[in-house]
Amino acid sequence: MHKPAPTVVPIHELIAGRWSPRAYSNEPVGRDAIRAVLEAARWAPSAYNMQPWRFIVFDRSSDETAFKRAFATLVPFNQQWNAPASVLIAVTAQTLTAKGEPNRTAQYDTGAAAMALVLQAHALGLAAHEMSGVDVNAFRAEFAIPADVDVLAIISIGHYGDIEKLEPVLREREKSERSRAPVAEIAYEGGWKKPFAGA
Repeated sequence: MHKPAPTVVPIHELIAGRWSPRAYSNEPVGRDAIRAVLEAARWAPSAYNMQPWRFIVFDRSSDETAFKRAFATLVPFNQQWNAPASVLIAVTAQTLTAKGEPNRTAQYDTGAAAMALVLQAHALGLAAHEMSGVDVNAFRAEFAIPADVDVLAIISIGHYGDIEKLEPVLREREKSERSRAPVAEIAYEGGWKKPFAGA
């Protein structure tokens, strides 16, 4: 489904066209596509090129048991609409440097890699939705995640599905116009709370 952002000034289609759908089909996502989204994430920028991101892939078509274990850690609301999704990818960040010191930008850098991943999914014509709605403690226990690794989110990826099959509330969300806070609220210039002149 095409749902471009109503931007104030033109931006690249890849960014304007990316959104977070909830209507998936149960068509499997090919392994080449999964490799491509991971490759895109691999080339994200990071402080000192530390690349703190670690992605755990759960592909229903290749390991349904592992997929179901990951799926079970989603909050019930997210389980509802992700039932047909083909792939779940856990987004995690190594919080320590090679010297064992805290990496202040681990989550920031991992967010950049996750954005590269979902942009590549969009470029491939796939739907991708990033979710914080996961029981982190349950996921950590289920997959033996080390203490120095933060579980940040889970991204579901699949082919676009039929919006009409969603529950009424979700169907309305899917059809509603996208919105964001105006630039004047998110961008300052020359100091804190000083209006950006271009807003």
